[in-house]
Amino acid sequence: MKYKQKKDAIVVLEDGTVFKGKAVSANLDTAYGEICFNTGMTGYQEIFTDSSYFGQIMVTANVHIGNYGVKNDEAESNSVKIAGLVCKNFSFNPSRYESDGSLEDYLDKYQTLAISDVDTRALVSHIRDNGSMNAVITTKVDNLDAIRKELKELPSMKGLELASKVSTKEAYEIASETEEYKVSILDLGVKSNILRHLSKRNCSLKVFPWNASLEDLMTYEPDAIFLSNGPGDPMPLTSAIELAKEALEKHIPMFGICLGHQIISLAMGLPTFKMHNGHRGINHPVINLVTGKSEITSQNHGFAVDRNAAENHADIEVTHLHLNDDTLAGIKIKNKPCFSVQYHPEAGPGPNDATYLFDDFIDMIKSKKA
Repeated sequence: MKYKQKKDAIVVLEDGTVFKGKAVSANLDTAYGEICFNTGMTGYQEIFTDSSYFGQIMVTANVHIGNYGVKNDEAESNSVKIAGLVCKNFSFNPSRYESDGSLEDYLDKYQTLAISDVDTRALVSHIRDNGSMNAVITTKVDNLDAIRKELKELPSMKGLELASKVSTKEAYEIASETEEYKVSILDLGVKSNILRHLSKRNCSLKVFPWNASLEDLMTYEPDAIFLSNGPGDPMPLTSAIELAKEALEKHIPMFGICLGHQIISLAMGLPTFKMHNGHRGINHPVINLVTGKSEITSQNHGFAVDRNAAENHADIEVTHLHLNDDTLAGIKIKNKPCFSVQYHPEAGPGPNDATYLFDDFIDMIKSKKA
């Protein structure tokens, strides 16, 4: 059984609150970011590698982290994307069959600071009540004044463009041996499981950088366009918003998830806003207003689209609502081959209640081609 002596560490919040803990890694000392929490009981590797979490310090509400190690084929991107990790109990001895390694080594590989032995129940309650805010995790426990000064200079997530930090630098293709459709993807931080779902539905894909134009995407001669998930505030992504406007004008089939949903909404003139603490977990209830059925969904977003504006827009049909707080969860553009959802139908981690949306996307492409 592995055992190690852990250094003292602290979590310092923007409002001055301090939580004590222990550093998991001896190689790193400080990490900054917006602090948030995820309530998922499983899927920590998928969460940590989700590009939508870039720039955020993740607090896991689940008590035990690292107990089943990591598997290489379960990553949602090519590296750990969270700025840092805060947990209660960190396991240095994974027991999962066919594990490819420990979470400790995985975080060290990608230079990600983690601290454990934190009262995460109290920390999550504090964030829930006071909202997400900037924070620092550090082993420099005797240098609190300097840490707080640096923390004050950290920019707010509101107004922050982060898609460029996680998007592909060069366009690349994923060919399907059973190709029936071609889809151009605007990569704002796309998850691997989204690509898998589209490939599984006989789609050949070409993934383009975050600032690509519609003209760039159309060089692939696609049947449809997909706007991906990603981190940060959607408002600064002016090129993506313009792309969505042009695609809508040309009646090109288009599907957006999470940040992609927000981009389509902004293209339609709907405002977005920063949420109090966001939705992050794998058990969020959503109602499909078209079918009347409920879905348990995976969610990860700190911004949302104004529901009232959507309901009063003549060209928008509200299709999904979040049942916990009645926020907007999905829209369809009337008389256009376009729809989007705020949550993650591809899961990874999470339930598969909403994977039908990929089938709806294919059906929309078929209708347009008919």
